[in-house]
Amino acid sequence: MSTENNGIGIFEKWLSLWVTLSIILGIVLGQTWPEIFNLLTSFEYAHVNFVIAALIWAMVYPMMVSVDFGSIRYVAKQPKGLFITLVVNWLIKPFTMAALGVFFFKFLFIDLIAAPDADSYVAGLILLGAAPCTAMVFVWSHLTRGDANYTLVQVSINDLVMIFAYAPIVALLLGVTDIPVPWGTLILSVILYVIVPLTAGIITRKILLNANKTDEAVSNFTATLKPFSILGLLATVVLLFGFQGNVILANPTLIIIIAIPLLLQSYGIFVIAYFAAWFMKVPFRIAAPCALIGTSNFFELAVAVAIGLFGLNSGAALTTVVGVLVEVPVMLSLVALANKTQAYFPRK
Repeated sequence: MSTENNGIGIFEKWLSLWVTLSIILGIVLGQTWPEIFNLLTSFEYAHVNFVIAALIWAMVYPMMVSVDFGSIRYVAKQPKGLFITLVVNWLIKPFTMAALGVFFFKFLFIDLIAAPDADSYVAGLILLGAAPCTAMVFVWSHLTRGDANYTLVQVSINDLVMIFAYAPIVALLLGVTDIPVPWGTLILSVILYVIVPLTAGIITRKILLNANKTDEAVSNFTATLKPFSILGLLATVVLLFGFQGNVILANPTLIIIIAIPLLLQSYGIFVIAYFAAWFMKVPFRIAAPCALIGTSNFFELAVAVAIGLFGLNSGAALTTVVGVLVEVPVMLSLVALANKTQAYFPRK
């Protein structure tokens, strides 16, 4: 094994440490140079920050190079992963998130939070629970060496279902009849996080195959990019926590209270999907992304709807922001868990 590969392995092995340091660095930088972070937050449209989008694009791009359109037709021959993804995302996750919100904020924390605020926090959890991930799931799939073709199909189907199901599910759980779906956020996110990197990946793959006539060139190329993809992840963490440092420092207890049901939901949904994949003998390259898709959230959409429905300074908006902060560390821990347990799944 080359020194470079060993270096990459060591870097990935201590990824949790780098993420922890990135969280601390983000908060410190956000407090030290707030004007820089205020400038960076201004580069957005429809609640999609272009700086974060560029970093996510850098993370997603290596996996898109691995997508082989000629093999996508075989996805239909392995429908179990798609079945689990759809059932968990649309028939389980929104309702368990709502149930956890009611339990914690209406009963367990009733003496800590005023009733109107409790309703707002529950609403924020519902908005997160009904929005499965579009962008970062490509990163989690890549870190578990997931099937790029299958992951793309799973995300695409989820995006299609979300167009029709998100507003009705949120309306049902919130008891609100008029849900302002931010189409600009939804469409722009799909373009930036799926279509643009996918197009770049297709072009890159074609160039590599034309020059080398072998898939090994594609594998070597994506392996070379992997450290830069992880650096993009760490930079994203720094920015996210830099943007929200004031919120964290001003409301540390409240942040923890909101994070508890989010953590339980994340790990619980992962266990449900991952166990279902194991029970149904789904290959690991499909099982890991399948479980991770259901666990992560489309936070740009949730934040946009929370602000549109309840206002920028509402408890719902704060809850969706906490969801952003919790997601990366949680998902990395689940990636590590998946990689350690892959031997229990079929390989083919």
